[in-house]
Amino acid sequence: MPTPIIQDGSLSEQIPNIPAFRPVAAQVFSERAERFAAISQGHPLGPYLRFAGSLCAAQAAVLRQCPEVPLPDETTLANCREHGLPPLSVDGHRRDPLWRRALAQLSSGLNTAAFTTQIAAAIERVGRRNEGQLEAAAASVLAGAYSELDLGEAPFIAAALQVYFTKMALQLGERAAGLAAHSGQCPVCGSYPIASVVRVGGAQQGLRYLVCSLCASEWHLVRIKCSTCGSTKGISYLAIEGAGEAVKAECCDQCKTYLKIFYLEKDSAMVPAADDLAWLALDLLVAEQGYNRIGPNLLLLPGSSA
Repeated sequence: MPTPIIQDGSLSEQIPNIPAFRPVAAQVFSERAERFAAISQGHPLGPYLRFAGSLCAAQAAVLRQCPEVPLPDETTLANCREHGLPPLSVDGHRRDPLWRRALAQLSSGLNTAAFTTQIAAAIERVGRRNEGQLEAAAASVLAGAYSELDLGEAPFIAAALQVYFTKMALQLGERAAGLAAHSGQCPVCGSYPIASVVRVGGAQQGLRYLVCSLCASEWHLVRIKCSTCGSTKGISYLAIEGAGEAVKAECCDQCKTYLKIFYLEKDSAMVPAADDLAWLALDLLVAEQGYNRIGPNLLLLPGSSA
């Protein structure tokens, strides 16, 4: 199935063929790992960024070994496309035990001697959890019920779920493409975006895409528009010293939410999931102004400590 093209009203007169969907790339986790290694040097959060990079490298290794995951049948996929529903919706998807296998592989593949005692202890605790406990934790991660989680264990649970959903998104490829009924949620799995990115080059030059916090798929949203409430009024941008014009927080006064936006024309090396953690200071600044973050970075859930 070809990638859908947006052709709507005045926008199409300026850019007639906008790729509405960017399928996840197989190298997504290795790219994140490489970026974490680069930005951790001399960074105040260097130790945590290096840990996050190690976790992403482990995700890349597990993804390469991950077997095929059962997918919805073609009738279901067609129905989802017709009605703008995410085919791998976190609300209705029945998880295959493969995600727990991914978790076990992640945990065993990490060098705990290189981490703090707290992180090493969390990895050890995850290994002791039974099936019911792991499934309950996974459900809490996907529902955003972070208060119900052991926040030390949560990044590992989330990392395994990312591998699992990314594997399914890779299997679907272009078949996952479709315009979501609500443009602020991933058209593949229904999760909220971790950030948005303004891309460079080719047909995507200058276009803004939201990046899924779970399966890493990307979908188009016009610029200067809130991805939460859809408002184009009361949109402002906040930045901090050192970020230049490459990283800003797009804030909406209508619903008091924000989303980081990364401009690749200013720094083409940025990787949203990694650079998001590198600019946590921007989150603190925006929170002081009364705005709430839209989607999580599953490597550092609310309440965790770097």
